[in-house]
Amino acid sequence: MKVKEFLRIKNIFRPLASKRLGALELLDDAALVPIKNMQSLVVSTDALVEKVHFHSDERPDLIARKALRTNLSDLAAMGSKPFAYNLALIVGGEHSKNMDQWLKIFSRGLAVDQKKFGIELIGGDTVVSLGPTTICISIFGKPNPKGPLLRSGAKVGDDIFVSGTIGDSALGLILRENLSLPELVKGKSYSIQRYRTPRPRIDLGFALGGVASSAMDVSDGLLQDLEHICSASGVSGLLKANKVPFSKEVKTFLKKKKFSIEQAITGGDDYELIFTASPANQKKILKTARFAKTRVTRIGTIQPGKGVAILDNNGNIMPVKKGGFSHS
Repeated sequence: MKVKEFLRIKNIFRPLASKRLGALELLDDAALVPIKNMQSLVVSTDALVEKVHFHSDERPDLIARKALRTNLSDLAAMGSKPFAYNLALIVGGEHSKNMDQWLKIFSRGLAVDQKKFGIELIGGDTVVSLGPTTICISIFGKPNPKGPLLRSGAKVGDDIFVSGTIGDSALGLILRENLSLPELVKGKSYSIQRYRTPRPRIDLGFALGGVASSAMDVSDGLLQDLEHICSASGVSGLLKANKVPFSKEVKTFLKKKKFSIEQAITGGDDYELIFTASPANQKKILKTARFAKTRVTRIGTIQPGKGVAILDNNGNIMPVKKGGFSHS
């Protein structure tokens, strides 16, 4: 679980967080920095570390794209439109031995996604280290004119929705480390692709402004990230396992019992959006999904109380040993 990381944030860094500059007590996916003649500037920072978030032998362009997309996902969760980012890059280990070539390929990946998402690099730093390669990106976005999406707005009676499919990245990580599995044809896998290059739901997040009551991106696992929403909102969540959307590849591995529902809902790095909305807004949600060309599925409801429970196909509460994915 990511409990230790959140305790560190609460005990060490939250006391340092600005109340004047919209740090939101470090509870949300990004800050809301007030800017003169603007509502605010949406800011987020994430770091990716070699052997924690990506394999040492991964292609540099894919590492770059994953680093940028994970940050973009934070802005999607706030309903923001990105426009710029800073990059701090520490090149270490084997990557530093042929640093210029590694950086050229790395930058190609950034160029592809800068064009795709309409974002520009505005500054940063690059250094060499004996330690692991580390990528730190600070990303800046324009505020949603209908107000930001926060984790703290879920209300009792709200529906719980999730975009796309869940469990692809968790399965992709397993397959990435077992490329000889007979299920993989010539090493090709939808789940590995999703693990390497997540899909930040920028258009969906922006369109959910004024429609969703709360939102965040699924980086630590569906179950744990819903727990974050419930904790911030002072409510509980009830999920139905048979409503959670899975891709064809995940369904295949579930059927063969080589992957479990628990792994799917607690695995990290899906970078889909989990959000809540009043049942009265269901038609608006479906219209928003069509506009964003993104699948959206209703998977549960918000209830009074604390925590999150998930029901199996028989309506019984599923025991879940693992709360979520840890990046620490």
